[in-house]
Amino acid sequence: MRIIFVLLLVFSLFSSCKKEQKSAQDELTQLSQTSLEHFEKTSQNIVKPRTLKNAVLASGILQRVDSFASKYIVARTVDIWLPEGYSKKKEYNVLYMHDGQNLFDATTSWNNQEWKVDEWASDLMKTDSIKDVIVVGIHNIPKLRFLDYYPEKAFDYLDQKNKDSLLEDSKKQGLDITFDDFKGDEYLKFITEELKPFIDNSYATLPDRQHTFIGGASMGGLISMYAMCEYPLIFGGAACISTHWPGMTPTEEKNAISQSIFDYMKANLPTHRFYFDYGTETLDAFYPKYLVDLDTIFLNKGYTYTSYMNLEFEGADHSESSWNRRFDIPLTFLLKK
Repeated sequence: MRIIFVLLLVFSLFSSCKKEQKSAQDELTQLSQTSLEHFEKTSQNIVKPRTLKNAVLASGILQRVDSFASKYIVARTVDIWLPEGYSKKKEYNVLYMHDGQNLFDATTSWNNQEWKVDEWASDLMKTDSIKDVIVVGIHNIPKLRFLDYYPEKAFDYLDQKNKDSLLEDSKKQGLDITFDDFKGDEYLKFITEELKPFIDNSYATLPDRQHTFIGGASMGGLISMYAMCEYPLIFGGAACISTHWPGMTPTEEKNAISQSIFDYMKANLPTHRFYFDYGTETLDAFYPKYLVDLDTIFLNKGYTYTSYMNLEFEGADHSESSWNRRFDIPLTFLLKK
């Protein structure tokens, strides 16, 4: 397996004057308070988590909210993985992940494959390689997944011809959708305004940006990148694995969809921590051609190898089995002690 580490110019973007730091902190405090107030008003509609006694785990405990009510999106299942020895007397980082049904237990996933999140997180915590962490897995709704995970504001960087083409491509794939059907912005509001306050209120978390992360694969990689750009005061780092840049037309050489996403990123990237990777087989075979574009964006933003990583895994395909073989790398990148 060949891993390419992208080394960038050494230039720190994390310094700022005390006035700017205080302004950012005040904004974060206000945002957190608003989210907590919203949670308190709607908490009566939230089902309390139950422990899954029959979950097949390597370590830890899995709790579940079967139908997490939301005013923004269709209610969905949310899993909360607590590490072995979890204690309310401690404080934990939180990693929010998409496609939650595929993260912990292969017996309940759609293809009998899993990310082995509990294995990796447990092993890395036991060896003192990463900070203590809770993992929140948000289940997808298959028929809504593409609509929930698409970075909505990237549409602003498409001309009308390409917007029309996108809808036509969706019809060819049996989807009769309009732009109003896309819910990426609403999905992120669900996470930041409803789910996160619930997690912080119910578990022993470190709620600030430096201890809050987000991650996923394929379209889940896209929405994780988008979450960082839209909510830089909430999330401090993202793991974007096998990120699906080309949309519905991966075979197109000049892809307007990927270009619109890159244009959005150029305008909105925060100075946080980003992990990206890709394989070279199956659907991942369409991703290596975006390496230069992505590296250039981050280089021009002043990112260094400590804040940005983009790795190639020769021979890896687009599957949970491939992702679970390397999940220790993004976990360590985001949570290293």
